[in-house]
Amino acid sequence: MLDRPGNLSDYLALPQIADLHWPADVVEQWLFEHAGNAAFIEDYGHLDLAAIEWTRELVPAAQLVDIPTGASDAEFLDSVARLHRHYLGLRSQGIRDAWEHRGTWLVPPILLSRQILGNEERDLQVVEGRMRVGILQGRAADALNVASALEAWVGRHR
Repeated sequence: MLDRPGNLSDYLALPQIADLHWPADVVEQWLFEHAGNAAFIEDYGHLDLAAIEWTRELVPAAQLVDIPTGASDAEFLDSVARLHRHYLGLRSQGIRDAWEHRGTWLVPPILLSRQILGNEERDLQVVEGRMRVGILQGRAADALNVASALEAWVGRHR
């Protein structure tokens, strides 16, 4: 991952980033926001980013309830799920309203096929959006409003 310049538009214009042909949302959430995050780089820094293709998909909530994340944040999803009311309370009114009225997030998280990580399973893994997914897991466990399917960016082999 590259050190990031001061703003997203400059980062998107870097040849190494532009050549990936990734959606701006994915670049922002994954590469731009985590350029200097050592734990994140440990989890995903070995990947061939050019080999990943992204699609925006509806993912069944049932699949997201048990979805794993990277080793560096393995316990974070459980922590957020247990304290989902607290974490949601820290968010803006628009985010809280989206959960209450539509049972979903405002910004689709970044999910990755576990096959890209060398796992034979076809399941997905949360790369970015762990708090969003943890809130979903907690709400589902407490039988609160959760949409039956939620939008996410899903990365798979090209």
